[in-house]
Formats: sequence, C-alpha cells, structure tokens
Amino acid sequence: MSDYLLTRRKALASGIAAAGTAQLITPAFAQNIAATPTMRGGSNNYRPGAPIVERIGGGGFWMTGSVRREGDGTPLAGQRIQIWAHTTEGHERDPQSHGATLTDENGLFRLEMPQIVPAFGQAHGHLAFDDAGFETVFLRPVMASSRDTSLNVDFVLRPV
Repeated sequence: MSDYLLTRRKALASGIAAAGTAQLITPAFAQNIAATPTMRGGSNNYRPGAPIVERIGGGGFWMTGSVRREGDGTPLAGQRIQIWAHTTEGHERDPQSHGATLTDENGLFRLEMPQIVPAFGQAHGHLAFDDAGFETVFLRPVMASSRDTSLNVDFVLRPV
C-alpha cells in the first residue's frame, strides 16, 4: 500500500509541476493597453524642437521611463521624448532647462538633469512626446518628495 501512495503522490506532484511550468513558458500577450492621456499643465513652457542632448545641465537627477504602443503594449524604439523642469540650475521656461532623448531598442529612455525643485508648491517634471506617427502627449508628473533623485514616467502612444 505504501508503494501505491508514493507513486500516486509522485504523479500528483509531477502533474502540478508540469502545469506550473507550462504556465511560465506560455507567452503573455498584452491586450487593450489604453493610451496615456495628456495632462493639464503638461505643455507649459514646451519648446518645439528642443535639441537631443546627452544631459541637461550638471545632472544629479534621473528622468526615466518607457514608451509603448496602445493596444498591444509593444515597446517603441527611436521615439523622441522632450524633458524640462524647474531645477536647481534654472526655471522650466529657460532654454538650458530643456532637452530631448530617444528611446532605446526596448522602448526605454533615461536622461540626467539637475535636481528638480518645487515650482508653485510642487516638485514636478514635464515630458512630451511630439513626433509624427502618434498623437502628441504632454505629461506633468508630480514627485512624491522634492528630495527624490529620480522620476519614472511611462508613455502609451496612440497611432494617428
């Protein structure tokens, strides 16, 4: 009788393990990922054609994020994201407080800039997607704390 239980337990454990493994190797498909809506105040001090830069000012703060396509969530490479903010080195309306970067092959972007400081009582950044092929999106994310040294922002773009 113990041989029967041992075999039965092994079979049950093997079945559970196989089911779990099958679930892990089944590809996940993103469906119905909604486009990011433009935020009020996001376009304040926007500069069309801000240059692509390696860094804004002296750095110390990281603006990061991702860019994906609406619907299936496919990462979008080579997309231009403009970034600007009120920082320790300038106001958000100053040309030296603006710059743009491109997403990498995984749809990710990263740009170093001076520390963001509160403007009108809130520490916040401005980001824009403004290239052809997708609807323009302006974002104005507020930081949890003015002492934060990074801010991550994700875009989901709607094709035009």
